[in-house]
Amino acid sequence: MSERLLELDAVVVAHATAGTEVRALDGVDFALDAGESVALWGPSGSGKTTLLHVLGGLVPPTRGRALWRGEPLLPIQTVAELGHRTQRVAYVFQGSKLLPTLTAYENVAFARWASGTNGHRAHSPDELLGMVGLAAKLDALPGELSGGEAQRVAIARALGQTPELLLCDEPTGQLDSDTGTRVLDLIDALREELGFTLVTATHDIGVARRYDRIVELEDGHVLAAEAVTA
Repeated sequence: MSERLLELDAVVVAHATAGTEVRALDGVDFALDAGESVALWGPSGSGKTTLLHVLGGLVPPTRGRALWRGEPLLPIQTVAELGHRTQRVAYVFQGSKLLPTLTAYENVAFARWASGTNGHRAHSPDELLGMVGLAAKLDALPGELSGGEAQRVAIARALGQTPELLLCDEPTGQLDSDTGTRVLDLIDALREELGFTLVTATHDIGVARRYDRIVELEDGHVLAAEAVTA
């Protein structure tokens, strides 16, 4: 039986605009089991990125409950203040967002240090870059990397936190189709090897169909959630 990792119950995320409440998410129920891969699919403005941020503790619900293994999901700031990895969550964003003055090795090492990752499960930065096929690029600055290479460094950086949950926000959105496919194949292979749970926000149904389950969003609502059949 699968272990429930995350659960959202009637989650609302609202923003006040000109005295009017605008709901980025409106009464969302969502459950995620350990080991699953789930695509959040929908057009721009559907709420998929907001939902991704709620799952990672970046955005707290305005109303409703968010639970991590049955306990309240802590905001990422609180996790940092506690000084330990209460929830091991890592991100890969659209665009690599690497620190431009640090080498590939230093980008991975810095993120690993900042997350407080240690212990026997942690891979070293050079091991991580080797896993994503960039062993020869340890000393390269982000400006010296192709788009696909930079995104692979971003994946290595995320995996350096030994995540239980990897959240990806349109990870191939700025890449050409061939490079994007290679990046997705790499994430799949690393998930098979390392066993993390995976949630990706995408507007591309072709990308969404690579996952175990598709959750369709529109205007802050979940329209459907269904398993993908081979």
